[in-house]
Order: sequence, then structure tokens, then C-alpha cells
Amino acid sequence: MASYNRVILLGNLCRDPELRKTPGGASVAELRLAVNEVYKNRTTGEKMEKTCYVDVVVWNQQAELCQQYLHKGSPLLVEGRLQYDEWKTPQGESRSKLRVTAERIQFVGAKPQQADGAPKPPMSPTPPPVATGMPEPDPMTMDPGNDDPPF
Repeated sequence: MASYNRVILLGNLCRDPELRKTPGGASVAELRLAVNEVYKNRTTGEKMEKTCYVDVVVWNQQAELCQQYLHKGSPLLVEGRLQYDEWKTPQGESRSKLRVTAERIQFVGAKPQQADGAPKPPMSPTPPPVATGMPEPDPMTMDPGNDDPPF
């Protein structure tokens, strides 16, 4: 049976990116994206809006660029794949989470600004608007010795 795992989302960040390093030295950023759906109520004809909150994990250089250029409210396009994580709490309770592992991040909207409203000076002559590359597998959830697909 064939399968296809691809997600494309366009939304706004709910909070500033949270950057950390793995024990192996890889950068990883955790993002929370708000994606809005606008529809018309059939009975009242009123315009309604529903928000879906999505957790996104970004690896390596993409993670560092997100930390550097993004902040709460930033519009963002994310392309990636769904990842389902399961774990046990210290109390022995089972937990799970479905999130998106980003493979491509594209910054959308105006150029980044400092707190005083002035444009941020770029670190290089032209800051990259697109961060690309394959994410590094999460060492906590992946079996590093098995690179074979499950089919």
C-alpha cells in the first residue's frame, strides 16, 4: 500500500520560537502556528472563524534562522511531514502528540523589524527568505540504526 505524508500550512506564530540544542549539538526550534479557517454559518449567514493550533519542529540552520528572524505574530509558510510521538510521563501515564516536522520554511510578509520599529540590519548582504534542507531525525523518537521505510 502506498502512502504520502506531506503538509503545507500558512499561518502566524503564536509565540516566539524556542531554540535549544540536542546533546549531539544540533539546533532545534519549536514553533506553534495558528492557522485560521473562515466560513459562513449556514443558518445565520454570519462570517465565522475557527483557529487550529499546530506544533512545528524545525532542525539545524532552519531552526537558527527562525530564532533570528521570527517573533510572535510573524506570518509563516511551513512545508513538512506529520510526526506522531508517544512517551510515558514520570508517573507512568501514556502521552502522545501529533506535530509537523518542517522540511522547508518560508518567511512571509514584511522584513523583520527591531522593537523600535527600525528595520533589522541583515547579518549578510541579503538575508535568506527561505530556509531549506532536510531535517535531522529526532534522536529521542527515531531508531538511528534503521533507515529503511516501514513498507
